[in-house]
Amino acid sequence: MYDVLVIGGGPAGYVAAIKASQLGLKTACVEKEVNDSGKAVYGGTCLNVGCIPSKSLLDSSHRYHDAKKHLEVHGIDIPNLNLDLKKMMDRKNKIVSQLTGGITGLLTTNKVTPIEGMAKIIEPTKVLITNAKGEEEIVETKNIIIATGSSPIEIPSAKFDNKLIVDSTGALEFDEVPEKLGVIGGGVIGLELGSVWSRLGSEVTVIEAMDDFLFMADKDISRDSLKEFKKQGLNIELGSMLTASKVTKKGVEVTYSKNDKDVSESFDKLIVAVGRKPNSQGIFDESLGINIDQKGFIEVDEFCQTGVSNVWAIGDVVRGPMLAHKGSEEGVMVAERIAGKFAEMNYALVPSVIYTHPEIAWVGKNESELKDEGIDYKTGKFPFAASGRALAVDQATGFVKVISDKKTDTILGVHVFGPSAAEIVQQALISMEFGASSEDLGLTIFSHPTVSEALHEAALAVNNQAIHIGNKK
Repeated sequence: MYDVLVIGGGPAGYVAAIKASQLGLKTACVEKEVNDSGKAVYGGTCLNVGCIPSKSLLDSSHRYHDAKKHLEVHGIDIPNLNLDLKKMMDRKNKIVSQLTGGITGLLTTNKVTPIEGMAKIIEPTKVLITNAKGEEEIVETKNIIIATGSSPIEIPSAKFDNKLIVDSTGALEFDEVPEKLGVIGGGVIGLELGSVWSRLGSEVTVIEAMDDFLFMADKDISRDSLKEFKKQGLNIELGSMLTASKVTKKGVEVTYSKNDKDVSESFDKLIVAVGRKPNSQGIFDESLGINIDQKGFIEVDEFCQTGVSNVWAIGDVVRGPMLAHKGSEEGVMVAERIAGKFAEMNYALVPSVIYTHPEIAWVGKNESELKDEGIDYKTGKFPFAASGRALAVDQATGFVKVISDKKTDTILGVHVFGPSAAEIVQQALISMEFGASSEDLGLTIFSHPTVSEALHEAALAVNNQAIHIGNKK
């Protein structure tokens, strides 16, 4: 009998398992994915086929593109520059292997029992586990945490064949650079993958159904980033709905509707990145009283508890953004609550990052959201073009925007488009967790020269006190 059994070994699941064990609870973690040796492979989508491998390729492709296009300005000339895609992929795979092995080691160190197999909850305290050989066993546990993650959405007009029409996983495994690449979906995944292959030499067309680019981001960021990505060579077709695709001997022929007209294009490869769906089917017996909403998410309360008191669900399989760090923190919260401790999540301060170049990141509210909520606010903005460090490292595109409450000056949101955006937003998030005002940030000493100084100046600009740009009159 376990105290806690976690179903799923991704960022939400393995973190929950480790934390539960650290709190003195006898814990096991079930994972269905196995390696060639038949052992469970932990890390989930993020580590194995998502966040980590994509960031590896984003970095490698950026370095290659810099060497090919931008290093001359630094006085660096590289004649006969060649791309070794296999070596690039090998590096990516090595990083993934190293990290997955590290997680297995962490589970062992923290005395979490690893279990390989597919899990199904048959009773509130009993889980049926079927391993890769088809062998079954029933495991008893006092508490269950569902952390089964999500999968790429497949659309009828472009069904995956895993060769020419691929999902985000397949897009990380190309053995050659496509001459022409189509990307369905202009969200986070589509932009990141499109950026990788564009920098490596592909002619990339992004087909996005919505009229608004990055609708979830601050409007200033949406506008400026769209201009920058087009400048980089990405052909972004907004308001374009894919209607059909056909695999041919030469590649993939697609048809999409734009402005009530049908447009046809041919690509060597087609990446479908229209979002992800929760893996909520077949995990539990329907009679248990655990509910699933219309979008497939398991229904939980603010503490991730399902309709069955000892069954919890976390990560991509429940409401909220499908982000690894959100799932991990939910895992910590649930483990602590099972252990009898008070714990909660601040869902208002979950940061979002798009790892393009330049990066895009934000936390808190944007202007559109505050207007809709009728909240009076003030803003401060500082361009990286006025940052000495950004200019010195040739990364002066973009800006930092700080939004504060008009009366109290409490920071309500921070939005960054530019170098080290993810790290800058994290600094802002910490201050927001402590209820800081823009004045508080303005009174904080920032190292010089750093790109983080842009956050300092943007905070000063909220109250018309910026030093290195002119202030609003």
